[in-house]
Amino acid sequence: MATPGDAASPVRGSRPPDRALPRLPWLRHPARLRPLALGAAVALLLPLAACTGDTREETAPPPPASATVRIAVNDWAGYQAGAAVIGRLLTQELGYQVQTVRLTPPQSWEGLEKGTVDVIVENWGREALKRTYIEEKKVAVSAGRTGIRGVIGWYVPQWMADRYPGITDWRRLNSYAHLFRTNRSGDLGQLLGGDPSYVTNDDALVRNLGLDYRVVHADGEKALVDAAERATRDRTPLLMHFYEPQWLFTRLKLAKVELPPYAIGCDADPATVRCDYPPYLLDKIVSRRFADTGGRAYELVRNFSWTSEQQNAVAGDMAAGDLDAAQAAQKWIDANKVTWKEWIPD
Repeated sequence: MATPGDAASPVRGSRPPDRALPRLPWLRHPARLRPLALGAAVALLLPLAACTGDTREETAPPPPASATVRIAVNDWAGYQAGAAVIGRLLTQELGYQVQTVRLTPPQSWEGLEKGTVDVIVENWGREALKRTYIEEKKVAVSAGRTGIRGVIGWYVPQWMADRYPGITDWRRLNSYAHLFRTNRSGDLGQLLGGDPSYVTNDDALVRNLGLDYRVVHADGEKALVDAAERATRDRTPLLMHFYEPQWLFTRLKLAKVELPPYAIGCDADPATVRCDYPPYLLDKIVSRRFADTGGRAYELVRNFSWTSEQQNAVAGDMAAGDLDAAQAAQKWIDANKVTWKEWIPD
């Protein structure tokens, strides 16, 4: 785009003599040059001025000093990795303040309505909550996918899959139930479930598939990770609710139990479900107010998309390394500028 320069003004008394002009009827008198020269100068300056004006409109002003983005932070490390990276970029690249609020997933959705949450970084399905808050109350909107495909299911340590033929087939689980008995499950095998706030059909699956197991809920992701590490290290039996992507899979091997195949609608009634979990195309959820007024902060959240491997790198540094969330996020940001530059709004 051209940059406007200083326009040269005609100098009085410097008009050329008549003989220097072509002998055309409409240019017989040099005085008539003045309106023509002025018109040409105006014609030149107008598009340049318009260009300069467009540039000012396209350059977004920095956010006000009080601009704060409130991000819900849920229990699992993958979510926390995304929240940490987005938060650092909002602060460092766009100048926003970031406030994180530790909540369960249902509490996070409630926060969108109450005005205490702007962003849910990683949403796993939650179709009932989407109907309530997006379709009915219209206080939330989807801000696009995270780029990650989520998987939920039941897992055993790889050593158990190697030692006990068929243990990853749900139809043979009852013959191995005695291996999984604990003080908490009594005469039944124990299925270690996730936090009750997670997406789970485990109790219904155990009941509807006629399995001799009792679901015992763990207190969050760390308890699940600790149990998997202990079962792998000590060769103790474990059947657990787990999910991918998950940084732990970069450190040890777990085998997924094959439940009855998922088909669209097979889990429509939570009370009668007897099929595997569906694949989840994870997305971001924001409040409608934030979508309407969040400006460049909303654009960054909307543009955010990465891979399972990238998420696991940050989550692993946070959960198993010596880095806190901010340090792990900064380490990834420093090494992946090509990726995150695409998220920053122009």
